Amino acid sequence: MREEYDFSKGIKNPYVKKTKKQVTINIDADVIDFFKKQAADSGIPYQTLINLYLTDCMKQNKSLTVKWE
Repeated sequence: MREEYDFSKGIKNPYVKKTKKQVTINIDADVIDFFKKQAADSGIPYQTLINLYLTDCMKQNKSLTVKWE
């Protein structure tokens, strides 16, 4: 057995479309409840639904309009 192996020329995993990054984010409880209800209705995990929604916003280049009062 070798002491070191060179994996730099290896192939990428064909089953991975994109890598995901774990983050910590504070989301209001009612927003989480909303997505959990959607998850129960659709059979898709709520974190996946949130990611799908944010991905859709990104692809459509949506901008937020926020007014602080």
